[in-house]
Amino acid sequence: MKNLLTFLSLLVVQGVYAQQNISSFFSGTWKVEGKELYEHWDRLSDHHLKGFSYRFSAGQGNSTIEYLDVKDANGKLVLEATVLGQNEGKAIQFEGSSGKDYYVFLNPEHDFPKKILYKKISADTMHVAVGAGEKEHSFKMIRQVSTSNPVSTAAVDTTYDEALAQKLKADERGMKSYFFVVLKTGTNQTKDKNLINESFSGHMANINRLVKEDKLIVAGPFGKNQDNYRGLFIFHNVANESELEIILNTDPAIKNSLLDFRIYPWYGSAALPMYLPFSKKISR
Repeated sequence: MKNLLTFLSLLVVQGVYAQQNISSFFSGTWKVEGKELYEHWDRLSDHHLKGFSYRFSAGQGNSTIEYLDVKDANGKLVLEATVLGQNEGKAIQFEGSSGKDYYVFLNPEHDFPKKILYKKISADTMHVAVGAGEKEHSFKMIRQVSTSNPVSTAAVDTTYDEALAQKLKADERGMKSYFFVVLKTGTNQTKDKNLINESFSGHMANINRLVKEDKLIVAGPFGKNQDNYRGLFIFHNVANESELEIILNTDPAIKNSLLDFRIYPWYGSAALPMYLPFSKKISR
């Protein structure tokens, strides 16, 4: 195991990365054999996917475990994993490499796992190994939705609009990935009314600008609550959390620390942005 981990580490350091279509390798929903554990991956491009893992239990439905993001950025393969309830909600980054039938992601500094290996057994079956040194567990995952399998015409919904689904970047479930932002009271406790008024006037103007740029699709305040939550944003068409942080800091209320924020990856209906044209028609 140590020799294998060392060999795989050298592949990453030396930049050995066989170009292949990440989307075709991962896309879809995968089930762990013998367990109600799943991974679901959505294609953003041939070399960028977002996903999440979840557990299914009868009576309780799906329970999300972690959010995943894998992409090839300028020849560098990266996997980011955000486990709910761990690491203060921050993503752990793994450097990757690939071969003809596998992807491997390494982070020697992380406690567990240090390695995540996905190896194809067939088009719809893969072997997965997760480990750190001598501590490793492996399992088989089976793709639940495959484009290689014929689809029964009885299962096809005739209301499906393929052009609209593509325009909205919907996956096969009509869903896509967003960023959900919770706004909180910031650290600046100033009583300067001019600063406060100018900041929140700019806050509203910035919201309108981001809506026009087709990045912000939901914004609204919370009622009074014990957590000091002030409001929420939902963003799409944003590449990653780093880009979103830059966007959020264009808001004068955030820039002046009157508001603070927390970012959460979120998976929801791809049709959500369609409400925006109607919002103008119902406002006096």
